[in-house]
Amino acid sequence: MPAVFPVVSLLVALGARTVTLDEAERSAAAQRPDIRLADANVAAGVARDVQARAPLLPQVKVESEYERSTGNRPQKPGRPTNYPNSWTTYNWFDSQVDATQMIWDFGQTPNRWRAAKARAVALGDTARATRLEAIADVRTAYFRAIAGKSLVVVAQQTLANRQRHLEQIRGFVHAGTRPDIDLAQAVADEANARVQVIRAENGYAVSRAQLNQSMGITGGTDYDVADETFPPQPGEDAALAPLIDEAIRARPDLAAMDNQIRAQELTLRAAHNGYWPTLNVIAGAESAGQSFERTHVLDNFGQVQPYGGMTWNLWGGVQLVWPLFQGLLTHGTVREADATLDGLRAQRDALVQQVWVAVEQSALAVRAAREALVAAGQALSGAQARLKMADGRYAAGVGSIIELSDAELAAALMGAQQVGAAYDLATARAALCLALGRT
Repeated sequence: MPAVFPVVSLLVALGARTVTLDEAERSAAAQRPDIRLADANVAAGVARDVQARAPLLPQVKVESEYERSTGNRPQKPGRPTNYPNSWTTYNWFDSQVDATQMIWDFGQTPNRWRAAKARAVALGDTARATRLEAIADVRTAYFRAIAGKSLVVVAQQTLANRQRHLEQIRGFVHAGTRPDIDLAQAVADEANARVQVIRAENGYAVSRAQLNQSMGITGGTDYDVADETFPPQPGEDAALAPLIDEAIRARPDLAAMDNQIRAQELTLRAAHNGYWPTLNVIAGAESAGQSFERTHVLDNFGQVQPYGGMTWNLWGGVQLVWPLFQGLLTHGTVREADATLDGLRAQRDALVQQVWVAVEQSALAVRAAREALVAAGQALSGAQARLKMADGRYAAGVGSIIELSDAELAAALMGAQQVGAAYDLATARAALCLALGRT
């Protein structure tokens, strides 16, 4: 089998930095915004897990209040005594500690907690899927850059051949053994070859800019890419069924969907539990009064009575909360949760179908690209042999400039075709890894 990509030593500038595929992948994993966003979503999911667990733990609340108010008594019906109003104001201090511990709510809160944990796991699977997609994207961009680099070499080789032929034909024309039209054709061919070199170099620069984006970096493109290939993947020649089974077991997006379904099943169960009461244990303490210090005053009978200071109280008990009717709120919650669960199951079925198609397409693409690469190598060998013969025939005076020009064009096209076939094989193998859930 011919080399996957031509040698590109002509393009490597002295002192130029070379980026390997492994470096590109590590850069993408560390810097791509979509991966960072996925990691942030995982952290948020873990935090929601903590929030969902909170109602299972004791709830302690401390309240303190100070107010300055008048002490006027309202006139009540049936009581003829009329108390005069006054603008005199008094202090009032009130501090209270409440503690509540949920004992049992028929599984409503535990199921919500389990659902939050399942969603957090699903977000982790989604982050893994995002990483796989990012790696596949950077691999595609990297091999596109290698292809662009190889096309530059093909264009430069074509230009070198045309320049050599131009000098050869110029000598023939000056010697009078070839007509002037041959020289005009050679000049046009050489100019066209220079245009192709410019386009190829520009294409290579664009592909490196796209590689920068796939790596999640901003910066210049003053670097080179290494001549790397993507190795054959285990099972790429195997039957389709084992590959499908592997993909269904390994794909993180399918795992994420399964965890989302599990979370929604728990959410539905928690919604059903909302029809039942909640049993709590409550306890608390309160201290209230007009001042922190106790004094003594004379009452209307001349007796000394304590006045002021803080009065404290303690309490504890069992609390039963049963929302018997909330305007069909629980009923609507249950119906929504049930419909959402049906939707998630439908999404999973669609995703399994997509996995089937992706695995089959990528496996077929790998096999087709391998055969195309072999054929492209054979075509290139034939085109190079044809160019060699055309070159010899023209030098011997029995071939025409048209024959030589056509042979040069065919060699250039076959070289580009081999580069394209190599790119197709590398990207097809990268797509197969993604479809199978492999790194």
